[in-house]
Amino acid sequence: MHIAVIGTGYVGLVTGTCFSEFGVDVTCVDSNAEKIQILESGGVPIYEPGLDTLIAKNVRDGRLSFSTNLTKAVEGALVIFIAVGTPPKPDGSADMQYVDRVATEIAQCMNGYKVIVNKSTVPVGTGKRIKGIIQEHQKSPVRFSMVSNPEFLREGSAIEDFMRPDRVVIGAEDSEAIAIMRDLYAPLYLIETPILSTNIETAELIKYASNAFLATKISFINEIAAVCDRVGADVHDVAKGMGLDGRIGRKFLHPGPGYGGSCFPKDTSALLDIAQKAGYDFKIVQSVIAVNERQREVGFEKIQAHAGDLKGKTVGVLGLSFKPNTDDMRDAPSRTIIEKLIEAGASVQAFDPVAMEEAGKVLPRITYCEDAYAVAAGADVLVFMTEWNQFRNLNLEKIRKVMRTPRIADLRNIYDPGKMRKLGFEYTCIGRA
Repeated sequence: MHIAVIGTGYVGLVTGTCFSEFGVDVTCVDSNAEKIQILESGGVPIYEPGLDTLIAKNVRDGRLSFSTNLTKAVEGALVIFIAVGTPPKPDGSADMQYVDRVATEIAQCMNGYKVIVNKSTVPVGTGKRIKGIIQEHQKSPVRFSMVSNPEFLREGSAIEDFMRPDRVVIGAEDSEAIAIMRDLYAPLYLIETPILSTNIETAELIKYASNAFLATKISFINEIAAVCDRVGADVHDVAKGMGLDGRIGRKFLHPGPGYGGSCFPKDTSALLDIAQKAGYDFKIVQSVIAVNERQREVGFEKIQAHAGDLKGKTVGVLGLSFKPNTDDMRDAPSRTIIEKLIEAGASVQAFDPVAMEEAGKVLPRITYCEDAYAVAAGADVLVFMTEWNQFRNLNLEKIRKVMRTPRIADLRNIYDPGKMRKLGFEYTCIGRA
């Protein structure tokens, strides 16, 4: 089987590469010639652990190729994945212009039966819209099937998530398309991956519902942390006690400065828009978004309360990306908090293992350092913003000695409060009063 993946962003590149690892012949297509040139020359335009090695292997084995020629890729493929961006509009709804454009281009070069698979995260009803667009723009009537196959990839763990997923969701309107999709995912039968077949609208909503629920867990534990700070409880133990309940689970119960990235902020806003257009007032998701926005303010206030008047002070920030193992700065809490620090008169010096190039595009007014110790040097307060593993076992004695004032604001609760205070730090964190 030969497939085409339209879009070499995060989802498209991971999807195409992993399918090629399954033994499928894959052409990844993008209108951005610079991206394709990077990929053809052996580079990778995004950061994802292990992806460069997997791309190189499958290119070498002849199963994975890259092209700007959408027509040739579509003509040679049975299955065509749409994996282009759906960024949020100012009103929170998903911007569908790229999906619509690709659907039009696919329609104009179809030369036989095709399965058109929407991998992008799109509003409910998009499958029907794309079907209409393709029918309208075909040069002559060609039979095709529409499928919704949402992705559930976590940045930093995307390859593992694709190769060993919790589930595969296939939304389709005919049995032929479902059979072809199941054939594509056949390697996952060996590890007994659940495959859910449903209609297109349900598959489209599953993605939004999943991300909104995970975002809800994050905002909920941040609310619990605020209560812990006021009543003397420990949010870590509260989360552990909750997570041991099989109905709740341990994941996403980690307090911090709020969620960010390319999915949760966009998808919660889009779900609100979907519900509103359907005539429903989705109050829980409204609250989740409001709590998350407030959490950035909570992080800043903790730093300010800990350091006092920030005017003229130096704040060191460890971690800039919205989570570890990615360089993604989209909606990263660091962006809001650092801007507030600068507005309050502080100078900021920072280090992130992989995100400093991306951070420089959105945070040009800070100093970027070579490592954690350079960030700590001369700092009046040191902020743990992202929980990279390499920050979990720093030489704390060295950190304390090079700081101007040994104050730490741990917004990810990386360290134990008692230990830090014994080492001579003025230490504050979230929900561990």
